[in-house]
Amino acid sequence: MRIAVNTRLLLQGRLEGIGWYSYQLLSRLVRNHPEHQFFFFFDRPYDPSFVFADNVTPIVAYPQARHPVLFYLWTEWTLPFLLRKYKADVLFSPEGMGSLRSKVPQVITIHDLAFQHFPGHLIKSHLKWLRYYTPRFAQKACRVLTVSEFSRQDIMQQYGIPEEKIAITYNAADEAYQPVSEEAREAIKAKYADGNEYFVFAGSLNPRKNIIRLLQAFVKFKKHHRCGMKLVMVGGMGWNYDDLLRYRHSMPFKDEVKWVGYMEKSELSRITAAAWASVYPSLFEGFGIPILEALACGVPGIVGNNSSMPEVGGDAVLLVDAEDVEDIAYKMGLLYKDERLRARLAAAAPAQVAKFSWDKSAEVLWENIEACARKQ
Repeated sequence: MRIAVNTRLLLQGRLEGIGWYSYQLLSRLVRNHPEHQFFFFFDRPYDPSFVFADNVTPIVAYPQARHPVLFYLWTEWTLPFLLRKYKADVLFSPEGMGSLRSKVPQVITIHDLAFQHFPGHLIKSHLKWLRYYTPRFAQKACRVLTVSEFSRQDIMQQYGIPEEKIAITYNAADEAYQPVSEEAREAIKAKYADGNEYFVFAGSLNPRKNIIRLLQAFVKFKKHHRCGMKLVMVGGMGWNYDDLLRYRHSMPFKDEVKWVGYMEKSELSRITAAAWASVYPSLFEGFGIPILEALACGVPGIVGNNSSMPEVGGDAVLLVDAEDVEDIAYKMGLLYKDERLRARLAAAAPAQVAKFSWDKSAEVLWENIEACARKQ
């Protein structure tokens, strides 16, 4: 079989969200099926580490699609041309972009429909593109994959996609996320939190992640609990961050917040594992990998009570109303004061983490690719 893959988001040093999902599933897929040929379609020069095995042929084809006009050229001209040229039997797109002009069977992953629920968080051109093309790609696809039961139900309700056409390929925590020794915790705390305990947030700093309310909640926590607890913020600036920069500059206790930027997995896993708790009060998530990564380290979480987050966190997290600063601050204080509660949540983490597996999701992906290829 000749399997084409949209690998636009395999970007060295920028494997967040969909890129990480792509990396984890594709690295397994090509190694588990050496008898098949894979054609990876990049829209810019690629890192050789993304050519996971000898049965992968990397192809760079332009334009670099980072704007709706270029999205159109990529999906409706570049992809059909490449699929014909390399005689593909099936296309897998891990980012929800298929091609309306190609007759090749397509498997696409739609991670979430956040743009439907929070349209104000996107610039108008991207929002218009997503609202027009995403339902059409979903209807065109042979199979639609998504990353949680919540997103599966959302896609069914929003787009009328039949249940039997949608399968779940859950995200999972990478093996790098493990508990660390007490000695290692102390060293990490010294490096990133002046030797103090800390809450950690990890993710792209964009409006949907609810960063300003998290910072406001931390201020309230600090006013109520005069302690050395810090807040470590891990992640690069996403979009629409002007308000965040203004608040960051003017907020009380701003020296108690440590902004460490984007971190590679090897260091991010250590920062996560040394935290007192993770705080992830997002407004909407198709999955929320940082929640599970913290649990894999034995670190309980404080997460939003919306979308997929209760599904991912299970009994190992405290749920908060993500739009209620007082509630977020209260739950931070609760975890800070009540070590028995923190220990109970941490004890529930291994069973919750075991529910999610990249290996299992790679198997589900392959089953759907095979099913679509047989329909030719």
